Amino acid sequence: MQTTASPTDTLQAVEQLRQAREDILREVRKVIIGQQDVIDDVLTCLFSRGHALIVGVPGLAKTLLVSTIASILDLKYKRIQFTPDLMPSDITGTDVIEENLATGKREVAFLAGPIFANIILADEINRTPPKTQASLLQAMQEREVTVGNKTYKLDAPFLVLATQNPIEQEGTYPLPEAQQDRFMFNIYIGYPTEAEEVQIGLATTVDATPDLKTVMKGADILRYQAIVRKVPVANHVAAYAAKLVRATRPGQPDSSDIAKKWLQWGAGPRAVQNLLLGGKARAILRGNFHVSTDDIRACATSVLRHRLIPNFAAEAEGIDTVKVIQELVKSVPEPKE
Repeated sequence: MQTTASPTDTLQAVEQLRQAREDILREVRKVIIGQQDVIDDVLTCLFSRGHALIVGVPGLAKTLLVSTIASILDLKYKRIQFTPDLMPSDITGTDVIEENLATGKREVAFLAGPIFANIILADEINRTPPKTQASLLQAMQEREVTVGNKTYKLDAPFLVLATQNPIEQEGTYPLPEAQQDRFMFNIYIGYPTEAEEVQIGLATTVDATPDLKTVMKGADILRYQAIVRKVPVANHVAAYAAKLVRATRPGQPDSSDIAKKWLQWGAGPRAVQNLLLGGKARAILRGNFHVSTDDIRACATSVLRHRLIPNFAAEAEGIDTVKVIQELVKSVPEPKE
């Protein structure tokens, strides 16, 4: 007989997750200096069952951040280096013919690819052709892959963190809008401050290896992911998320003047879902069992950055999507409770 967790147990789990977040941040800071918001966004995606596209110039410890989090959470981690000659089977796996030592007969066996892990780092995803990029879509959406006539379930939890270089370089293949929409967050990693850069230089030029402690295991993450889905959202908070997304669509009745002036294309319904899920995870990671409009606003940039397409006027004026989002957040009023 299946039992339902009591409200007291749920609230205790919320407090445990709040403490776990502090423990994770403490361990990550042994390796990563700064990047507090980036770490929080990655954790928000993890506990929301989402995926993240991490954008930043080379050398900002994107790979190190992902591997460190995987180590702290005791999760199976695989890094896939995306190159122009990478094939879909290099990611998902392939069928091979093997000889059965017991019977002496040849049999078809499935050789699993690196996608069969808990945390996947898709490094420089825009350096491989669209056909190979698309091989991630089924895994990200359905948590399974199909090879030949068979479908294989992926182990949970499952998180894809894809890195992308923002600099226009030769040999890159931009991600189609439909594929970018599969990512819950678009996380931007900027340059460190001067003080942080000094600390990075001092910490990484000595012969010392940080002693990282395991904070959480896969079973714990699955339990917290289930609790995130139970976090209540008031109607006025959900309405605010919807109003914010609907305001991004030029040519629609609910469009804002900002969208009409600077946007060619707005966000779809998946943005509303991700704003609410992100708000839930953000709230629970801070020990709150309810979502506020502040949680929605905190997630707005990461959720909308890759879902808005500026028009020619915005590009001519040097207006990027982050500026548009900031203006939208200021202009869209909160519905009454």
